[in-house]
Amino acid sequence: MGNEESYPPEICSHFDNEEIKRLGRSFRKLDLDKSGTLSVDEFLALPELQQNPLLGRVIDIFDTDGNGEVDFKEFIMGASHFSVRGDEEQKLKFAFMIYDIDKDGYISNGELFQVLKMMVGDNLREPQLQQLVDKTILLLDRDGDGKISFDEFSAVVRQLEIHKKLVLIL
Repeated sequence: MGNEESYPPEICSHFDNEEIKRLGRSFRKLDLDKSGTLSVDEFLALPELQQNPLLGRVIDIFDTDGNGEVDFKEFIMGASHFSVRGDEEQKLKFAFMIYDIDKDGYISNGELFQVLKMMVGDNLREPQLQQLVDKTILLLDRDGDGKISFDEFSAVVRQLEIHKKLVLIL
C-alpha cells in the first residue's frame, strides 16, 4: 500500500493528513487478506455496504485500472468523490458514471434499465421498469439523440442537490 504521505498532492487534495491516515486505517481494516488491494468480497465485509445494490458499480468506478480490485491509490481517489471539500461538478460526474456503464460519455436506454434494475430488484416488473426508463430518456434527452449526455444529466440532477448527499464523514 505504501506510505499514505508518499502520494502526490493531486491524489490527496480533498483530504488533510489526518483524513488520509484514517482512510489508510480503514483500507487496512478492509484488506482482510493483506494483499494491498480490496476485492468485492472485502468491501462486502462492511455490513453497511452489504445491502447497497450499487456497490458493484461504485467499485467499478473506483477500480480505474480495471483489474477487478481497488488499491490504496484508487481507494483514495474514489473516496475523494465523497469528500466534503469535493466540488459539485466532481460529485455529479461520479453520479453520472454510475449509469454510464460502458464509459462512452452517455447513458443509454439499456444502461439506465440495468442500473435501475439493480436498484429496484424485483419490485417492478420489467415492462413497468422499461416504461419508466423510456419516460426518463424522453424527459432528459434534450437533443433527441436517444441517450443522456452528462450535460443533460447534470441539468436535472443539479437541481436535486445530489452533490450535497454524496459526502463521506471521516
